[in-house]
Amino acid sequence: MRMFDVFGFGLILSAAAFAQPADTGTAHRNAAMALVDSNNRGVAHLACPAETAPIAAAFGPSGGRGGSGGRGGGRGPGGAPPREQWYQEPQQVFDNLYYVGTKDHTSWAVTTSAGIILIDTLFAYATKDEIEDGLRTLHLDPANIKILIVTHAHGDHDGGVKYIQDTFKPKVIMGAKDWAMAALEANPPRHDTDATDGQKVTLGDTTLTIYITPGHTASTLSLLVPVKDHGEQHLAMEWGGTALSARTTKDMLQSYVSNAGRFMDIAAGAGADVVIGNHTEYNDAIGRLGQLKARLPGDPHVWVIGKEGVRRYLTVAQQCAKAYIAIGEGRP
Repeated sequence: MRMFDVFGFGLILSAAAFAQPADTGTAHRNAAMALVDSNNRGVAHLACPAETAPIAAAFGPSGGRGGSGGRGGGRGPGGAPPREQWYQEPQQVFDNLYYVGTKDHTSWAVTTSAGIILIDTLFAYATKDEIEDGLRTLHLDPANIKILIVTHAHGDHDGGVKYIQDTFKPKVIMGAKDWAMAALEANPPRHDTDATDGQKVTLGDTTLTIYITPGHTASTLSLLVPVKDHGEQHLAMEWGGTALSARTTKDMLQSYVSNAGRFMDIAAGAGADVVIGNHTEYNDAIGRLGQLKARLPGDPHVWVIGKEGVRRYLTVAQQCAKAYIAIGEGRP
C-alpha cells in the first residue's frame, strides 16, 4: 500500500472513531470501547455500563451523589486494611511532580519555587505514610505544603484533609458543594476556600488552573497542571471525577457529559499532553511508575501521551456517560 493510502486510511479510522454514534446505550458504549487503549482502559471499566446492563436501567434518585465510592470510608476508627495491600513507594514522575499515592488512589505533589501544592489526600489511614513520610523519602519537606486542592469529597480523596490541614496548615481549596458534603462527616475538615471555575492557583513560579466539572459529584474539580521533563514543558490534565454507576442521577450524567466536552475543548486549547488521574486504574499508573524507573536516556516519557491521547481519554469518559443516559431512557 502506498504511503498516501496508509496515511489516508489512518485518518479515516480516526474520524470514524470520533464520529457521533447513534443515541443508544450500545452505540455509545461501542464508541467508547473503540477508543480504549493502555492510556484509558480503566476509565472505560469504571465509567461505562457493562454489556449486560438492563434494557431500562433506573436512574438514581434525584439529587443523589454523582458517582460511586469512598464517602466516609477510611476516615475514622473503622480499621485500615493491611499496609502491604495499599502501600506504594513514592516516586518522582516529572521534574516538579511527585507521586505520593497508594496502589489504588493517587495524591500528587507539585513542587514550586515557594513550596508544594498537594492534590488530594487519600483515605485517612494512608495519609501520613504516603504523603507526609513519602515527601520526606523524596527529600521534600511536608511542612512546605502551602496549598491543598481536593478534587472531590469522597473519602478516598479527602479522607486525610483534616490531618494535612491540622498538621501543616495549608490553604485548602474544594468545590463549594463538596465542602457541604465533607461537613456531614463526624470529624470534618474546617471549611476554607471555595473553588471557582477557571481559577488560577499560583504558588511561586507555578500556576495551576481549576475547572468545576460536576458529574461525579456536584462540584468536582478538574485541573490543568504544568509539568517539566528534564526542563521540557508539558501540560498535565486531571479529570477530577470519573466513576459512574446505575445509581448516578440523570441530571448528574447530563452534567458529566457537558463538562467532559467542555473540558476536552479546554485541554485541547491549552495543549494538554499528559493525563494524571486520581485512581491508578484509570491509566495504569502503577505500571507506568515501573516503566519510568526503567527509562533510559533518550526514551520518551511514559506519561506523555500527546493531545490525541488526552482527547481519547475524555471522549471515553463522555461516551460512557451518554451510554448510561440512553439506557436509563430506554434506548439500549
